[in-house]
Amino acid sequence: MQKTVHIGLIREEKQPHDNRVAFTPKQCQWIMHHFPQVALYAQPSPYRCFKDEEYAKAGVTISQNMENCSILLGIKEVPPAKLLPDKTYLFFSHTKKKQPHNRDMLKAILDKNIRLIDYECLVHPDGQRILGFGFFAGVVGAHNGLLAYGQKTGLFKLKPVHQSHDFQELISHYFGVKLPPLKIVATGSGRVAAGVLEIMGLLGIKYIPPEEFLMNSYNYPVYTQLKAGELYLRKDDKTYGRADFHAHPEQYDCKFLPFVAASDILMNGIYWDKNIPPLFSARDLQKDNFRIQVIADITDDTNGSIPCNLGDSTIEDPVYGVDKQTMTRTAPYQPDTVDMMCVSNLPNELPRDASQYFGDQLMKYVFEDLLSGNSEMIKRATIAENGKLTSYFDYLQDYIS
Repeated sequence: MQKTVHIGLIREEKQPHDNRVAFTPKQCQWIMHHFPQVALYAQPSPYRCFKDEEYAKAGVTISQNMENCSILLGIKEVPPAKLLPDKTYLFFSHTKKKQPHNRDMLKAILDKNIRLIDYECLVHPDGQRILGFGFFAGVVGAHNGLLAYGQKTGLFKLKPVHQSHDFQELISHYFGVKLPPLKIVATGSGRVAAGVLEIMGLLGIKYIPPEEFLMNSYNYPVYTQLKAGELYLRKDDKTYGRADFHAHPEQYDCKFLPFVAASDILMNGIYWDKNIPPLFSARDLQKDNFRIQVIADITDDTNGSIPCNLGDSTIEDPVYGVDKQTMTRTAPYQPDTVDMMCVSNLPNELPRDASQYFGDQLMKYVFEDLLSGNSEMIKRATIAENGKLTSYFDYLQDYIS
């Protein structure tokens, strides 16, 4: 007879409270049907996008106490005081880049003999990430960028995403929305960009190749997409190779500049790290030909690929202005501001859909490996075990000491 595996969905304790979950009630039902050796528990939570009753109805045990669970699933970082010793935890720990604000949490994980598996580090054999909320970040970010442009120009109105119950309801708001002629440039080619393109399609915004987009004007709304290979070229031979770019980004030039004079909205979904050149400079912002009025910085790195990203905004107050001459933060929608949408938790505006999408990937590609106990993929995503950093993450030793 198989031993029962007790798995708990923990309450999100980090402030502000995240409302997403690793598994929806329906997904829990599916798991318990297909894996009869698994018992699922959920900590009661007033913040979760699915109510405790929905989980109870699906056959999940609602329990404050998670002591009997060996595996605990969350979304965001867990405050050190809330970590239970000797458990296996899965969540986004945001420690692999030595993020200073999470050092104490990682120390507590080691002190409490916790096995930490980081969602972000779970990858397919070709190195592609398995789990992420990028698609819905792209959907919400694109909507918010358009909403801000409508506010700034007074030409059209959209309602905030979080006022919709789910994605289906959001789509119904697009019926009959007529957008004015405007030009949108989207960067990136991953999940975020896929979400941006979904909104372009739903609103009937037409794709134009980059060269034509730069040359022409249109009397209907259009967008173009710049993938990394169109944005960055080697300084010496003007070529692009993905692996080479990630290894030596400082040897590449960014080719974005002509688009600042040809676009009204920038939707930024490109990967960035500190060695990659930004899309434009603060000085470019001051020039008369800088046409972009709204930037939806979905990637959202403060002072990153977008130099006028001066920090995060919030779901309740998503847009702030940046004075183009002084690079200071102001109220949005002024004549001389570029308006910034820099919300770091965009998928929280469509939490039910984002959770379902996330849970689907988790069930398909991770769950059986997690139960098997000898998966190479799980090993490579395990940051801490038996009170020590694993060999894949021992570079974090100086960060914790």
